[in-house]
Amino acid sequence: LFALLPKLFFSSFVSASEMQALQSLPPEHIQPILANLTDMRVGLFTADAWRSFFIVAIGSATLWLFMEKKIRGEWMVAAILLLSLIDLWGVNKRYLSDDDFVASTQTQQQFTLTPTDQMILQDSTLYYRVLNMATSTFNDGVTPYHHKVIGGYHAAKLRRYQDLIDRHLTTEMGALQQAIIGSGGVLDSVNADPFKVLNMLNTRWVIMPAQGGGTLPVLNPHAMGNAWFVDEIRFVESADEEIETIGMLNLHHAAIADKKFEPLLDGLQVTPADSASTIRLLEYDSDYLIYEADAKKDELAVFSEIYYPKGWQITIDGKPAAMLRVNYTLRALPVPAGMHTIEFRFEPHSIRITDTIAYGALLIMLLTAVYLLLKKVKRKDTNHNNNH
Repeated sequence: LFALLPKLFFSSFVSASEMQALQSLPPEHIQPILANLTDMRVGLFTADAWRSFFIVAIGSATLWLFMEKKIRGEWMVAAILLLSLIDLWGVNKRYLSDDDFVASTQTQQQFTLTPTDQMILQDSTLYYRVLNMATSTFNDGVTPYHHKVIGGYHAAKLRRYQDLIDRHLTTEMGALQQAIIGSGGVLDSVNADPFKVLNMLNTRWVIMPAQGGGTLPVLNPHAMGNAWFVDEIRFVESADEEIETIGMLNLHHAAIADKKFEPLLDGLQVTPADSASTIRLLEYDSDYLIYEADAKKDELAVFSEIYYPKGWQITIDGKPAAMLRVNYTLRALPVPAGMHTIEFRFEPHSIRITDTIAYGALLIMLLTAVYLLLKKVKRKDTNHNNNH
């Protein structure tokens, strides 16, 4: 019925939002566009309806032949699998067709290392971030191919990080650019306060545009590193107050947090950090980070990593610990006095559960297959012995 009478079941093939968008066109153009849209979509709908009809009909016929014992079970299963493959192949090719594939050389040209990239990659520091101001920073898909970046594009960007971009980073990028131009690219003696949030995010390298379409790398010596101990922490009542306050603090010495995280300090009284206390990153990957801390007294460590509590397991010397959110987006952790190994591992409980179910199901399938195979072999042996 869908194939024969498509318009009987659907009064319109143009959505309300599309109709609203078309109202901006001259009235004489609207009706022809609506007619074309409707004809195209009715054609697609009808073609898919006929396609579904024939797949269901062939599948039903195959099952009927099996039930009437006109074909063996193996042939029925093979026919259904082949039919499913044909169905999936046709649909998948709509989204990933031959036209979507290009020569590897064409793709590699987009990601060729520039002299600037090569110079930055010579930096032996374990982990740092790069800010590319020679392109559209927050819609850039090339720089992240070679570096860990401040910008880049992702459709599922965290709302809090977007807030940080809108409230602080966009303004600070302008200030940093002026500082680089004014100092001739040597930032050692410039005032770093106008781009303190970028420093908090460990922005060690900046890519600047140069004449002739080229780029130049600039080292930022004010980047705060992977983690540091702070002298104090302040608590505020709201997210608005928190994001405003980080622009007023010396973030190397102070942190700001929502008051709801105060219990996670577990009684720690944050006092000025001991100058001999150190914390450094030992290992880094996308799903784990390992730090070594030498705290001369109880300290509060701030980590230049985005706070996201779901799935992250934190331990100090193998014992579970709880992190809090500071500076609107970062992680913080109370560290007791002494030498410690701090680990952040992304191990969501949901993944463990689904892995257990998946591997359990696979094991059951294998055992069932082995059982059926052994049963079939045993039956053949029994029949063979009976015949003799």
